[in-house]
Amino acid sequence: MGRARRFLLAAAAAAVFLLLHAPPLVSCADLDALVYKGCANQSFPGGALPPTVAVLSSALSAQAGSTKFYKTSSPSSSGSSTSVFGLFQCRGDLSGSDCASCVSRAMSSWRDVCGASVAARVQLTGCLALYEVSGFPQVSGVQMLFKTCGTGSGGGGDFEMRRDTAFAALEGGVATSNGGFIATSYQAVYAMAQCEGDLSTADCGQCVTQAVQHVEVECGGAPSGQVYLDKCYISYSYYPHGVPHGGGMGGQQTAKTVAIVLGGAVGVGFLVICLLFARSLVKKKDDY
Repeated sequence: MGRARRFLLAAAAAAVFLLLHAPPLVSCADLDALVYKGCANQSFPGGALPPTVAVLSSALSAQAGSTKFYKTSSPSSSGSSTSVFGLFQCRGDLSGSDCASCVSRAMSSWRDVCGASVAARVQLTGCLALYEVSGFPQVSGVQMLFKTCGTGSGGGGDFEMRRDTAFAALEGGVATSNGGFIATSYQAVYAMAQCEGDLSTADCGQCVTQAVQHVEVECGGAPSGQVYLDKCYISYSYYPHGVPHGGGMGGQQTAKTVAIVLGGAVGVGFLVICLLFARSLVKKKDDY
């Protein structure tokens, strides 16, 4: 009985420790943060979005919970002579529910950020959603649309060597990527790449390489940076003193995963406690 009691106390202590040290879940608000917008100079007649944009939005929303990438067209209807094309792309590490929420937020921002433009592109931290009228002029898939660089310096040659090694891992990971999503780290440098979902492996690799070259030129020795091309983007951060809570590439998803694992461990510990308690009750009954 003494051994069972000691085991019971140890299990209880472990469960309490896990409960106290489990990281809190990170809010999904970070996924919905606006990174950049792209709006056409021309607007639809009458200054209002045609019904086909609403039809397109509904078609995209219907797919956002089950896939990370989807594109479709909304044909002209009796009430409109305008056909529109659209797509969404979620970051590869998002859950289905987070993807759906992000896409919904991005599409609801079309009117807010671009008015009645004949084309709108909204990039949030977690996803991209765009629409454009059929026949809208296209750009090269590797054309840079937006970049942002952190302030300060990563610390010179040693940092740049680490960053370049992480970038090389990104480029090398394209061939085995899942939906064009690659995430890696090397000695405190965390890097991520996301290609448009229907790119071939070769085109994705070319796009990521172009993005790497852009970020090296545009951000220099900055400790963090993001470069968005038309068909892909990359992002990196350097944490020489350790990743802050919820930080790093995919830090939100990591925090969620850790919380789930710890929560499961707590559940197992609690189950062990219940079983031991039941066993002690049965033993006491048998003693009588």
